[in-house]
Amino acid sequence: MIKRLICALTIAACAAIGAAAQNGTMTPYSRYGYGILSDNATAAQRQMGGVGYAMHSGRTINVMNPASYARIDSMTFLFDMGIDLTCLWNEETASDGTRTRSNDFGGGLDYITMQFPITRGLGASIGLLPYSSVGYAFGNSIDNGYASRSGSGSLNQLYAGVGYAPFKGLSIGANIAYLFGSTYNDSYAITSAGSTTLFERQLEVRDWNLNVGLQYSLALRKRDMLTIGAVFSPGKNLHGHTATFSYDQTMENAPTETEESIDGRYSTPWTLGVGIGYTINQRMLIEVDGTYQPWSKAKYAGEKGTLDDRYKIAAGLQWTPNPRGSYFRRAHYRIGAFYNHDYLRVRSAQNQSYNGVRDYGIGAGIGFPVPGFKTIVNLGVEWRHRQATPNALIKENYLNITLGVNFNEMWFRPNKIY
Repeated sequence: MIKRLICALTIAACAAIGAAAQNGTMTPYSRYGYGILSDNATAAQRQMGGVGYAMHSGRTINVMNPASYARIDSMTFLFDMGIDLTCLWNEETASDGTRTRSNDFGGGLDYITMQFPITRGLGASIGLLPYSSVGYAFGNSIDNGYASRSGSGSLNQLYAGVGYAPFKGLSIGANIAYLFGSTYNDSYAITSAGSTTLFERQLEVRDWNLNVGLQYSLALRKRDMLTIGAVFSPGKNLHGHTATFSYDQTMENAPTETEESIDGRYSTPWTLGVGIGYTINQRMLIEVDGTYQPWSKAKYAGEKGTLDDRYKIAAGLQWTPNPRGSYFRRAHYRIGAFYNHDYLRVRSAQNQSYNGVRDYGIGAGIGFPVPGFKTIVNLGVEWRHRQATPNALIKENYLNITLGVNFNEMWFRPNKIY
C-alpha cells in the first residue's frame, strides 16, 4: 500500500510540473485583472454546470467543498485528472460597423487530484488546480504603424485538505493551498519606419490560500437525502512582485526594467459559496449552487473599484438508471447550466466607459464505467457564451470537450493469508 501511494504521489508531482505550464485560455478578456478565474470544478462537475458545494460521494473527488472528503470509503484510493479541448468563435464590431470574425483552438491538462482515507470518518486530498489563467493575442492599426498585444501565464494552487465527520450527517473540512504562478502582458508598437518597441508587465504571486467548508445531510425517506453545503475563503493581501520591461530596438540604450513588491497593492476578496442538493432513490442528484465574491473591494495595482463584484448561479442534474444494471444503465448521465456575472471591468475604446463581462453556458456528459473496475471515464461537452455589457465589444462562443478519468482503486484492503 505504501509503495503504491509513493508511486502515485511521484507520478502526480511530475504531472503537476507539466500541468502548471498548461494554459488553454484564449480570450482578450483575460488581459484584465488576474485573468479568467477557475472554480475548482472537475470534468464531471462541469458537465453539471459547475455545481459541487453540496455534492458528496465515496467514489468521486469534490475539491469545491473539502467537507466532502470525509465521505470516502475506508478502503478506497481515488485519482482524478482532467483535460480540456476548446474551439472558440469570436466576433468584434468596430466603431465604423465593420465586423471581424475569427476562430481558434486550444486546450491542455486542467487539473490533477487525489483522495484517500486516513481513518473512519476522516479523509484527505491533495492535488493541483488552476486559480486563474491568461491567454490572448490580437493587434490593431495605429498612427504610422501597428500595435500588437499578447498575454500568457497562469496562477495555480497546489493544495492539501482534510475532511472530518464528527457525527452522522455532518462533515467539515479545509483546504490550504500554495498559490503560485506568473502572468505576462506584452505590447508591441511597430512603426512604418521599421522600429519595434516592447513593453511587458509581469505579475508573480507566491502566497497561500485557505478554503473551509461544511455539509449537512438529512435523510427524508429511506433512499432520499437532502444535503446543504457551504464554503468560505477569507480575503487577503497577496505577496509577490511585479516587473515592467521596456525596450526600443532602434535605440542603443539597454532595456529598462523595474521591479516592486505587490504587498498592499494586490489582494483577493472573501468568497462565499452555498449549495443545496437532493438525491432521489440514490439514483438521481439535483443541485443548485450560488457563489459571491466582492471583487470591487479588492485592490488591484493599488486601487479599489477597478474590478466588479462577481456572482455565479449554477444548476445541475445527474441520473444513474440502475447502479447494478446493464452497462448503459450503470452509466452516469449529466446535464447542467450556469450564469456568471464576472469580476472583470473593460474600458471601451469608443467612449471610454466601463463595461462588465457576463458569460453563461450549458453542459452535458456521460460517466462511462470501465468494465471490471470502479474507474469512471467522464466525457462531456460544454457550450459557453461570453461578452461585455452594455457595449458588447467582443462576442465569444466556446465549445469545450471535457474529459476526466476518475480512477477508483481498493488499495487499503489487507492481503489475505492462506
